[in-house]
Amino acid sequence: MEFELDEDERALAGLCRDFATGRIAPQVERYLAEERCPTELLREMGELGLMGLLIDEAYGGAGVSTVAFVAALEEVGRIDQSIAAAWQAHLTIGSLPLATFGSHAQKERWLTPIAEGRRLAGFALTEPSAGSDASAVTTRAERVADGWVVNGQKMFISNAGTDMSFGVTALARTVSANGEETGYGNFVVERGTPGFTFGEKLRGIGWRGLDTRPLSFDDVEVGDDHLLGEGGGGLGQFLSVLEVGRISIAALSVSLGQAVLDLALDYAGQRVQFGRPIGRHQAIQFKLADIATEVEAARWMTYRAAALRDAGRPFRKQAAMAKLKASRVAMWAASEAVQIHGGYGYMTESPVARFFCDAKILEIGEGTNEIQHLVIARELGCGD
Repeated sequence: MEFELDEDERALAGLCRDFATGRIAPQVERYLAEERCPTELLREMGELGLMGLLIDEAYGGAGVSTVAFVAALEEVGRIDQSIAAAWQAHLTIGSLPLATFGSHAQKERWLTPIAEGRRLAGFALTEPSAGSDASAVTTRAERVADGWVVNGQKMFISNAGTDMSFGVTALARTVSANGEETGYGNFVVERGTPGFTFGEKLRGIGWRGLDTRPLSFDDVEVGDDHLLGEGGGGLGQFLSVLEVGRISIAALSVSLGQAVLDLALDYAGQRVQFGRPIGRHQAIQFKLADIATEVEAARWMTYRAAALRDAGRPFRKQAAMAKLKASRVAMWAASEAVQIHGGYGYMTESPVARFFCDAKILEIGEGTNEIQHLVIARELGCGD
């Protein structure tokens, strides 16, 4: 089976390739050194129609296939993982809860400016004591006469604190007026809402250009029109959207694997030891061959999961497998690429070192690899 891109999908990938090489690459070292999210570039992506790829055209999006989205993400991720991470979080967990469960009025109010690239979207799930166990969130939304009052803390939330951010969609336990827990809800909380604040940008070993912060909700009042879908089913809503997020992390992983392979191939052709380029030595050739093979295998698994979603078929297992495989490959390939570069690869100024630092989060984000094992096992019928 071939996953050949059609004409429109090739055009989208080409557009993203040109933007990444022409606009992102010349600026990447500067904004990473500043450790800031380059929202000016994200706004340019919005002008090109790239900030609503998975959103219906009726709400300002492009409505492309998941396969096209993966191909586009590959092109950006090969140049910089930080801006690609901000972009994919906006396109998937940031936008899809509204796109999938929002009412027409909610979509017109919040989804359209997100899809048009005028606002940056994020989703607030993780808490200081809740991550892999999403059901353990303690943020509460208590029912009051004219809406809800939200209280709680979130951690490691991306895209919430930039000058382009619209706010977040936050998962909370719902509590009735008499104090009874009634399930979970996803609530849209706009930036500037009284009681909604965010802390300083967190500094990770990689993704230095991604804006990630802790959030606080202190007696945040929102109306009923801020709740997505039916009350009580918010956790299931998020988990269904997360499956697409796993495909996007797999795509980021593939792009990183390809990036470090390209860097290693170039370096192996130039670096001379023992009288000839190191790429002529079998030890290096075998490393390069292994990286290329594993990246290609991860790519096929990722496109397979995307194609299943496009066909309307179940893809939960394939998405988890793709994320598990591709993130492992990215981490390993980055390490091998640094080894090929030797001392030059260890220096933080080298692009391969940057990708090495970026790789680790791919085994953690959108569900740790340990969680992917559990998802796969359950899909095989041997889990709880």
